[in-house]
Amino acid sequence: MTGRKPVRAAQNFWQLPEDDLDGLLRLAPQADRVELKLLIPIDGHQETCDVLGIQFADAPAHRVYYLDTPDRRLHRRGVVARVRSIRHRPDDSVVKLRPVAPADVPSSLRRSKDFVVEIDGMPGSYVCSGALKSRLGSDDVESVMADRRPLHALFSARQRALLVPRLPGGVTIDDLMVFGPVDARRRKLTLDGFDRTLLAEQWTFPDRSQILELSTRCAPDEALKAAATTAAFLGTRGIDLTGPQQTKTLTTLKFFTAPAAAAPSATREPESRRRQRPRSLKRPRRR
Repeated sequence: MTGRKPVRAAQNFWQLPEDDLDGLLRLAPQADRVELKLLIPIDGHQETCDVLGIQFADAPAHRVYYLDTPDRRLHRRGVVARVRSIRHRPDDSVVKLRPVAPADVPSSLRRSKDFVVEIDGMPGSYVCSGALKSRLGSDDVESVMADRRPLHALFSARQRALLVPRLPGGVTIDDLMVFGPVDARRRKLTLDGFDRTLLAEQWTFPDRSQILELSTRCAPDEALKAAATTAAFLGTRGIDLTGPQQTKTLTTLKFFTAPAAAAPSATREPESRRRQRPRSLKRPRRR
């Protein structure tokens, strides 16, 4: 175990019980990278943007969608299926499994340049995940969301091999509900007094509510230092690290399954496909 002074400094970010932090540090060398994330409380959004000089108005726009069952069974099983429509860039999709034990990942998958084992951490929690990403064409996501192609077309054969065995019995990828879209904008920040790149993400939901997340990535052996310097920098800027934390994935799934959001959420289907799809698993309608 490393000296306690660096650990205490890192705890300003991690805010974990000592045994949990020790577990994170034992796990980190088995991962490819560590990502530190902080969700900013809603009443601190404007102040945080002002202090860090964040401007989202002309930031590149993404449209984010998640696929799951209406009762979020995939998420409860530790599976995330996400696709993004990215303006002026190729779209992409990812299948993420969490938690994963790095030693249990098949070597053929671990060697893939498109697969990453990552520790995602925020104040009070962390999880080790495995994510398999695929690059798509520039209009693939919108084509699928307009029902010109089936949902499974958004995932590579290797991604489907990860996803299909984890679907509930009798459910196919094409049966999944689409949760979205969410308008996402990102800014990479290089800031005086901070030796890391900070990523700011603003997600705007259909009711205009927003989440603001700050994050930075580091090599596994830098997890303590990165956490300590990130906490110190944000602290000097008056940014609170003690607010409630929740992943963007869960925030989005909850939004689109809340009673008030269920009706106006996502994609509209041709009548012929709606007749073929089990009623409880049809995609929600577009506005």
